[in-house]
Amino acid sequence: MPRPLWTGAISFGLVTIPVKIVSATEDHDIHFHRVHLEDMGRVRTRKICEIDGEVVPQEEIGKGYELSKDRTVPVSDDELAQMPLPTAKAIEIVAFVESDTLDPIGISDSYYLATDGQVAAKPYTLLRRALERSEKVAVAKFAWHGRERLGLLRVREGAIVLHSMKWPDEIRSPQSLAPREVEVDDDEIERAVQLTGTMAIDDLSGFRDEYREALEAIIAAKSEGRPLPAPAGEEEKQGEVVDLMAALNASVKAAKESRSEDEDATVHEMRPARKAARKPAAKKTATGKSTGRTASTARKSAGGSAGKSVRKSAEKKKTAAEKRSAS
Repeated sequence: MPRPLWTGAISFGLVTIPVKIVSATEDHDIHFHRVHLEDMGRVRTRKICEIDGEVVPQEEIGKGYELSKDRTVPVSDDELAQMPLPTAKAIEIVAFVESDTLDPIGISDSYYLATDGQVAAKPYTLLRRALERSEKVAVAKFAWHGRERLGLLRVREGAIVLHSMKWPDEIRSPQSLAPREVEVDDDEIERAVQLTGTMAIDDLSGFRDEYREALEAIIAAKSEGRPLPAPAGEEEKQGEVVDLMAALNASVKAAKESRSEDEDATVHEMRPARKAARKPAAKKTATGKSTGRTASTARKSAGGSAGKSVRKSAEKKKTAAEKRSAS
């Protein structure tokens, strides 16, 4: 189990559940050191007092709040720990709400709550099952890192998760950013809805950090003295979208092609049907009625009559030759 980041208890009415906060995520980013390029020596940030210009050791560094430009009030860690705050060492549940009533924009970091000792097993399980059966989430308050925070408790795979949240007054209004009203056709909306259905998935586990993988390949190549990987082709610049429906149609087609392994999403290219050869127009008589014979029919008829005449002539010559031979 990762190292606990905080130890306290969940306050659930009259129930107390000893818990430990454990990070629910991992940092897979690649971190660089600042170095002197001439000799690869580390370049570090030195903590220097701006008054005497001396380097200050860590044990002499504390917190201070600036009341004015010329006056700062020191605040020690012990003073912060002894604040008369009910949530100083407790996650106090203050309400239960439907999960779909919360705006995800307020959710910040996520942590797992692990039981702290066997005595916490039963009340922990009680709270977890209550959340599952009620299909609600708990809103809580807790103090951490020098401030009181708003939190959200929910269940994930049998564990209680604590999401740190922003206070309502910390969320800015987007009204000033909203575009002016424009007309959108129902057909365009339906096509956009079809695109969301085509791109819908149930599992995000297939996504990966391609930037980190490319960065790891560069680092491996440099460490082994190999040439750097070839850069990816330059992406085509996207022009201004003039025909929104055409863009939506192209997006739907591209989404279907990318999921061609799914039989329901297979794209079958629609090719135009071959045009049937036109038959020559029927000739018309002086009365305007069609003769019912096309030019091709006339040619076939003429060719057939000529063939019959040739065959009859040959038969007559053969018969005459046989009579001369007999005499």
